[in-house]
Amino acid sequence: MATLWERDVSKKVYLSGPDVFLPNALEIIGRKAALCVEFGFQANLPDDTKARCRPPATPTDTSRLIYEANLSMMETSDFGVFNLTPFRGPSADVGTVFELGMMTGLGKPAFGYTNIPGDYITRIAPRQVLDPKAGEWTDEDDLHIENYGNADNLMIDGAIALDGAPLVRREMPLSRRFEDVDGFRDCLKQAQAYFAAQASTPR
Repeated sequence: MATLWERDVSKKVYLSGPDVFLPNALEIIGRKAALCVEFGFQANLPDDTKARCRPPATPTDTSRLIYEANLSMMETSDFGVFNLTPFRGPSADVGTVFELGMMTGLGKPAFGYTNIPGDYITRIAPRQVLDPKAGEWTDEDDLHIENYGNADNLMIDGAIALDGAPLVRREMPLSRRFEDVDGFRDCLKQAQAYFAAQASTPR
């Protein structure tokens, strides 16, 4: 019997984010997959276990196989939803950002959310100084900090806004920032509206 997220639905969505590193990763990903079905989409979920079981099984070889599996899944997806909540630092998970760039490069719609809604500049350095002459902010190493009102680096926010839907920003308690899926739900709503508009546009 097919699981909930393997049912035949119209569009395939690639789920990207640091969710896989969570101790309850399967639960979170399962909730997201169920939401995809609720909105009429199919969650494209790479199966890392297949990569881990294929010889040779050195750590480097395994990582390459996982990369190839994820790349293939992105190529067969119709769009992506990206969890861009800051992870292990002031910015989004680097692997997620790479996948966002890949999907954008493939010309596929990308939707994203963050559960830490503040602007990038508020997180980038413990000490920020405004240069009154240049009108620019610098960090503790006297390096300039971009300040465009974005949630993250301008390339990230720009990639998400490319298809007309802004990055979803939701404020959550820090303890729930990786587990709350309301932002993910908002992205699926954006995707629904996007594909509905595409379907109604004369060709």
